Amino acid sequence: MKNLIKFELRKILTKRFAVISVAAVLLLSLILSFSTLHSMYAFDGNGAEETGKAAVEIDKQIALKYEGKLTDNKVQQMMSEFKPTQDLHGMNAKYIYQNALQSSVFSHFADIDGNWNGLSVADVFGDKEIKVGYVNGWLSTSQNMAKIFIVLSLVIILLIAPVFSGEYGGVDNIILTSKYGKTKCATAKVLASLLSAVFITTLVVIFNLLIAVAIYGTEGLDCSILFAPIDFLEGYIPFNITCGTVLKYQILLAFMSAISVTGIVLILSAVCKSQMIAFVISAAIHVIPIMLPISETSALYRIIVLMPLFYSQYISIMSVEQMHNGMLYAVWSIPVAIALVVIGSIISHKAFSKHQVR
Repeated sequence: MKNLIKFELRKILTKRFAVISVAAVLLLSLILSFSTLHSMYAFDGNGAEETGKAAVEIDKQIALKYEGKLTDNKVQQMMSEFKPTQDLHGMNAKYIYQNALQSSVFSHFADIDGNWNGLSVADVFGDKEIKVGYVNGWLSTSQNMAKIFIVLSLVIILLIAPVFSGEYGGVDNIILTSKYGKTKCATAKVLASLLSAVFITTLVVIFNLLIAVAIYGTEGLDCSILFAPIDFLEGYIPFNITCGTVLKYQILLAFMSAISVTGIVLILSAVCKSQMIAFVISAAIHVIPIMLPISETSALYRIIVLMPLFYSQYISIMSVEQMHNGMLYAVWSIPVAIALVVIGSIISHKAFSKHQVR
């Protein structure tokens, strides 16, 4: 069985289109990471204005001055330091961007002219303790990873679709089933598919985290996502969790997406004689749920967000609910993923036997 699994793994991972597809995902990771870095901008209010990596360093230095628990006193200090010195010509001050921390404080505590709006920390955040720090880099990384994981899920579909459907009637299939039997061959294909999906996801996750650490360091991972530049507030996760927690959930969801997708594709690969048909139907099933016009207030929405594409997109499922134990609704992705891969394994076993060439 061990040799059979290795054989199936080689067939999945060493094909030319598999290598090219995975390389493309890694290249996309590099492009998004350095494109985001290149677009970084920061002005410290004292004449220092930079872009790229230098802007990141300015943002870190400013955040260092105010790191720790957000207090009313710190809000007043930040509002004073970043107070606009020029006529805004009617522009709402909350949309002005000088640096990451200025954007964070203005988005919550500035009126239209850039003056303090009279709100206290308790007025804005209630009894939540908000930890201030440099979160811009890691939140940008998180947004980029969402795009990458969506592409990755389609790559996994592409690689798994031919596992059964690409071999019906093939010489390898006839020889192997004659030697090892239908059950062992089907089991090897299922395990190899699952291992391949997990391996590729691990590779992509590690690659992106290494890039992020190299660019931004580890600063900000323990800071609240609620005190962030305005780009990360509108339509983002509404709970007081840290950047590190967001990344942990996002990585968990990426693996659950890989496992769930594998379960679904195995079924279609086993029942479809054409690998192209298996791929197209799998991709359609994967993408359609996020296109459905279902309101976030609908009870059906809580079911729809448990579909794999929402795991890659991550914001919707992580915004549904924070449970009494502090965990997010996203943890339900775990039993759903397990159920899908188990069901996929059972059905693909049976379908493979029925389609077996004799």
